[in-house]
Amino acid sequence: MTTLDTGITILRSAAGRVSAAHSLMGRRFKSVMPTGLYARTLLIMIVPMVLLQSVVAFVFMERHWNTVTRRLSQAVVQDIATLIDVYKVYPQDKDRTQIKAIAQQRLGLVVDFLPLGDMPPPGPKPFFSLLDQALSVQIGRQITRPFWIDTVGRSNLVEIRIQLDDAVMRIFAQRSAAYASNSEIFLFWMVGTSSILLIVAILFLRNQIRPILKLADAAESFGKGREAPNFRPRGAREVRRAANAFIEMKARIERAMEQRTAMLAGVSHDLRTILTRFKLELALIEDGPEVDGMRKDIDEMSGMLEAYLAFARGDSGEQAQPTDMAAALEELRSDAERNGHKATVTFHGLPIVTVKPASFKRCLGNLVSNAARHANDIAITGHRDHRYLTVTVDDDGPGIPADMREEVFKPFLRLDDARNQDEGGTGLGLAIARDIARSHGGDITLTDSPMGGLRAVVRVPV
Repeated sequence: MTTLDTGITILRSAAGRVSAAHSLMGRRFKSVMPTGLYARTLLIMIVPMVLLQSVVAFVFMERHWNTVTRRLSQAVVQDIATLIDVYKVYPQDKDRTQIKAIAQQRLGLVVDFLPLGDMPPPGPKPFFSLLDQALSVQIGRQITRPFWIDTVGRSNLVEIRIQLDDAVMRIFAQRSAAYASNSEIFLFWMVGTSSILLIVAILFLRNQIRPILKLADAAESFGKGREAPNFRPRGAREVRRAANAFIEMKARIERAMEQRTAMLAGVSHDLRTILTRFKLELALIEDGPEVDGMRKDIDEMSGMLEAYLAFARGDSGEQAQPTDMAAALEELRSDAERNGHKATVTFHGLPIVTVKPASFKRCLGNLVSNAARHANDIAITGHRDHRYLTVTVDDDGPGIPADMREEVFKPFLRLDDARNQDEGGTGLGLAIARDIARSHGGDITLTDSPMGGLRAVVRVPV
């Protein structure tokens, strides 16, 4: 392997590690980010504002306050240096009363003189020591004598001690004379205006998000087979465009279903007319084995026709309404027992659920009938929580192979090798049941039953 190949291998390995680290950081970043549009929009608004205010505050503190504080401190130290020069060249003032008076009346400083001695130990520095730094720098530049300062002992005063040749000069200066003390006002205005802007932005944002939530609720209700009577396009132009597209799509779907239902109603009328004619003709023929067989075929054709029409018609036209599911399951149990099967019913949770009553009962009835056709014992269990209604139908029959559990939902498919072929049926029971469940926004799945047969699970949102 040449040096070039080795370098390329190293670069590829490094690129792979960088890509893996980038993917990991991206996943972690997405995990902590909010998922809702409202929260994300607020984050997009708040983060730039906080960054802008932070930059403005930093620039203002570093440039404006630093410059103003430095100049104010320089002026105070110049006054102190002037007093020290006067003290040196004016020895006639033995009691130093003239210097004290000039300092207080002309310079706004309170000055006294202490006996010569050691300076006090350095005191604690404040966390934000801009004044300490500015005063220390200016005293070191202009006076060049040992000094001690205290900017935190008294809130409104700054104490400065300068060691002279025969005494210690103690000066009390107003903090406002050496420091730009309007930080609270600046921070108040900065935080106050930002809060007002955020409140106004949040109020406007809620009004912009509400039409999107209404559109989502309308789409969800339509997926569950329910109506959203108060829905109409609102909000921004793009949101209204999406709402109008949803309304048009809903109208096209409903129109297609109505056309299908009308066409099938006409087919049903024509075929029933022919079957009725067959029955009348058979009634005029003498009874015999052939006539009985033809009558049986006609009855079977009538049942198949009804099943086909029911599958194609679905649950169109029925409105969703609150339904007592515990009572509905109890009716299914009674029907199964009347047909000679042993059935049990259990329901957990609040039984009132908004569904299309006749259609959903037919969905569950098809599952129970399918179980009753191939099993002796049936167990029906219902459970309702804050999100879903789940109904399971267990039986002790032969079951369905795992690889065929999706195939059985196809129309007209019958697993004659797995089920009893002597039993009648058109192969539409499970297809109709799944069609109804999906029209409610749910689905049906098939698994193994603890009773040894098949378990059918219906789950629809509430």
